[in-house]
Amino acid sequence: MMPGWPAALRLLSLLVLVIQPPAAPAGDLVLTARMHHLRSGLAREWADFPADAEGRALVLPFQSTANQGERTLRLRHRDVRQTWRLRINGLDIAVVPQDEADTISYHAVPAGTVRDGLNELRIEGSGAASDDVSIGQIRLLDRPRAEAIGEATVDVTVREAPGDRAIPCRITVADADGALAALGNASDNGHAVRPGVVYSRDGTARLLLPAGRYTIYAGRGFEYGVDRVTVDLGRGAHVARRLTIRREVDTTGWAAMDTHVHSATYARHGDATIAERLLTLAGEGIELPVSTEHNQRIDWEPAARTAQVRQYFTPVLGTEVTTPALGHFNVFPVPATGPAIDERAADWAAIGRSIAAAVTDPPLIVLNHGRDDHGGFRPLDHAGEITSTDRTSARWPLPANAMEIVNSGAVLADPLRLPRDWMAFLSRGIVLTPVGSSDSHDVARYIVGQGRTYVRADDRDPGAIDRGRALDSLRRGRVLVSDGLLAEIDVNGSGPGDLLGPRRELAVRIRVQGPAWTRADHVALYLNGTVLREATIHDGGRPGVKWTTKWRVPVPAHDAHLVAIATGPGVTAPFWPTAKPYQPTSIDFTPYVLGVSGAVFVDADGNGRFDPVPTRP
Repeated sequence: MMPGWPAALRLLSLLVLVIQPPAAPAGDLVLTARMHHLRSGLAREWADFPADAEGRALVLPFQSTANQGERTLRLRHRDVRQTWRLRINGLDIAVVPQDEADTISYHAVPAGTVRDGLNELRIEGSGAASDDVSIGQIRLLDRPRAEAIGEATVDVTVREAPGDRAIPCRITVADADGALAALGNASDNGHAVRPGVVYSRDGTARLLLPAGRYTIYAGRGFEYGVDRVTVDLGRGAHVARRLTIRREVDTTGWAAMDTHVHSATYARHGDATIAERLLTLAGEGIELPVSTEHNQRIDWEPAARTAQVRQYFTPVLGTEVTTPALGHFNVFPVPATGPAIDERAADWAAIGRSIAAAVTDPPLIVLNHGRDDHGGFRPLDHAGEITSTDRTSARWPLPANAMEIVNSGAVLADPLRLPRDWMAFLSRGIVLTPVGSSDSHDVARYIVGQGRTYVRADDRDPGAIDRGRALDSLRRGRVLVSDGLLAEIDVNGSGPGDLLGPRRELAVRIRVQGPAWTRADHVALYLNGTVLREATIHDGGRPGVKWTTKWRVPVPAHDAHLVAIATGPGVTAPFWPTAKPYQPTSIDFTPYVLGVSGAVFVDADGNGRFDPVPTRP
């Protein structure tokens, strides 16, 4: 377009990208061989996309003959958050799956959609919300979807070593470009299936795939390494592959919890049915999952037995009190029946009274995603309502004794924002248990147990964990919070949640763990929320123990709390990708992994309790 053309026409040229058709070959048609950057809305969403998009819509004219039977549209896409529609000759074919992951999808094109001569494929976003996406490598295949997506078969067997034991696991399949592969499988009694992902109850799966080259990965969440194998599949191929996974992170005496888990069956959003949810929990190695459906009490016990995975975890019955404009709170354990908790109570005090009336055991009450906006309200933005500025008279009106400091389904751009909030409360004498969770509603888009809490408990038999003892440890703060790393702390033989009496010197031992596929590069020791010591980790990619040290520090003049935090770069591998922020505040984001220890308390004055540092006049 010439520089002198009217501004409106220049703008229009940016909104719609038209690609001239290639010459029409016989059989399959390549509509575009490259990827295209499109944007709905006006603002740039992420800095890893160019400042200017190619357009708001992608229009691909193509020559073809009319389709008398079903054909298949194959495309690749990444970072899709909003609604993007696929239309051929003005007819809706599909909506591009909403997922940040780099993914291949196949869509049926009904008979009669394509006509003789010139046709048009149009991909266009809707709505005003900004969404930078990458879409392309589009082909129109001259065969039905079921045939195109099941051209070859791979029988996969995954076993745990040592012992060659069948084990629930996650199987991930990526194509030669690293995109999640389209699968011809569907979920069944022993498998939860999504593009490129199969959770298997017993470590076996028969994968149906288009012809091509693939890498197949096998893993079982944070504690396990990942095995992989590459296969080249021609049409009609049928091969078998065996993979072996090993535990790489030693969590003996710590049970893996996810305190914030949903299913689409009851939450009415996301995509994981209750049967699929239970398979994913087993496949990610969550030993104490908490059922937290919105304002409902859903006992997983019968469904877990039906799914034949009850032996892999001990479920905890809870609920998420999802208020219109006062925040969200996970409450557990709760009785299966009894008075309902009033999520529409007028204020925090009324919610607290309603919770107290509904429970029989002392509950864990978790303040969820305190920096996220729900109903126009961010709980931790209301600092004046939560604590007094006078530390010696701190008040805590929120009906909570714990708080999420990691939520892998609602990531914050700053990995330390919520940990700093939590440590600030401790410094005011408000002792809350820190927890990590996934808030997952999905099979694969947001991985259940990615954010998790390790609680001090006997986990030698995951199906028979003593709930009472485990939840008592949780109340006492005997926890480690993990999102890809584990930061362990020991102070003079005392661990998280313990109160350490007067000493002349503090011997602080810190150990950072993680699987080979995460890396730690920094660790810090915090005293009352301020960095006391820190170090760079130079060889943080090893499996298991990535770094360990012993620091000797002087005893503080006043009561204090010590916390260890380890960080590292985010995971980009297709088998465990870290998500982008749920409610971004900037276009800039650096993915990360994180491990936060629970707090060790120092009773410097020897009065037998932890007191906040007094405020100076």
